[in-house]
Amino acid sequence: MDQNPVVITTVQGELEEQQLRVFLEANGIPTVVRGEALRKTHAFILDGLGAVEIMVAPEHEAAARDLLAKVESGELELASEVLPSDSIGD
Repeated sequence: MDQNPVVITTVQGELEEQQLRVFLEANGIPTVVRGEALRKTHAFILDGLGAVEIMVAPEHEAAARDLLAKVESGELELASEVLPSDSIGD
């Protein structure tokens, strides 16, 4: 990212972080995170201590916020499970 990234949301826990990052990146929006060092070194995930900020480049901010709004409204859904690789192509 050439420009300073913009924080679009803050999440708790690695699962939520990964879900959101994969969702945005699958929609063509590269992401970076800030704040994962404390969580990874001390395993803090409660009371905001393990919070991670999901950031995108300024040119992707509007699209990312639009996608997140669609998830919040129920128009889009984040997958809660990933299919095993051996079930692809059945």
